[in-house]
Amino acid sequence: MIVIMQLLVKYALFEPFGVSTSLNGLGITILILATVCIAAAGNIINDIYDIETDTINKPEKVIVGKSVSEKNAYTLFIAFNLIGVGLGYYVSSLVDRSAFFSIFVLISALLYMYASYLKPMLIIGNIVISALVAFSILIVGLFELMPAITSFNKEIQFSFFRILLDYALFAFSINLLREIAKDIEDIDGDHKAGMNTLPIIIGSERAKNVLISLNFIPLAFLIHYIVFELYRQPIAVGYFLLLVIGPLIYITIKIFSASTKKDFKHISNTYKLVLFSGMLSLLLYKYVILK
Repeated sequence: MIVIMQLLVKYALFEPFGVSTSLNGLGITILILATVCIAAAGNIINDIYDIETDTINKPEKVIVGKSVSEKNAYTLFIAFNLIGVGLGYYVSSLVDRSAFFSIFVLISALLYMYASYLKPMLIIGNIVISALVAFSILIVGLFELMPAITSFNKEIQFSFFRILLDYALFAFSINLLREIAKDIEDIDGDHKAGMNTLPIIIGSERAKNVLISLNFIPLAFLIHYIVFELYRQPIAVGYFLLLVIGPLIYITIKIFSASTKKDFKHISNTYKLVLFSGMLSLLLYKYVILK
């Protein structure tokens, strides 16, 4: 999903409009590989720290300690981080912004802190990981648009960055909702591991009510966007109604009756589909702009 999102930003949002960018095909490939490697390292360290909870929550998907030893998992974690940070240094040099290298180091450190320290904390871990998901979109704009800014194109560059910011906020909100749904799904294992997730602190039923309430926030913004921005674009309106707003309304209704791990796993997967279909809407953007 990271690969697809970043390619869409480059080739569905920036390229069709001839926006001034800094990376060629090789450059964007290196940026994507750097992001994916660091994300992979984050997944690995998360699996290492989640052995106890995953044994209860999803025993069939436990990898560390079964298919891969914990020692080898740590080796892979270090290797992917080194590759990701190294590629990050290289792509930062390509755009002549050596300070951007620190972004990859910071993301790598945050993913480690999330797995080892922040994840058990009430809401904080959910917010951090959702912010990192959003930043995987923004980072393309940072490397593509910012180094190419001149006094002549500044307004255009920032207008496209604002579009990217809207998509990043969408990704943040949907992923945050998904994280809460996953916490409700995994309450048994998380409780045994001594975590302080929202459903553990306030109970599953109250956490469901919070999730329903928060679900209306992206819904309200999307409806506002359709009514005031897309109302003259029937294809775009139909796309958002069918593939983004419709599923969010379905999730809201589904949460009311959800009571089992299977129910919340289904809700979590539906959020993932909403995020994916929301990002795919970038393919429609050139038609919306050109009209």
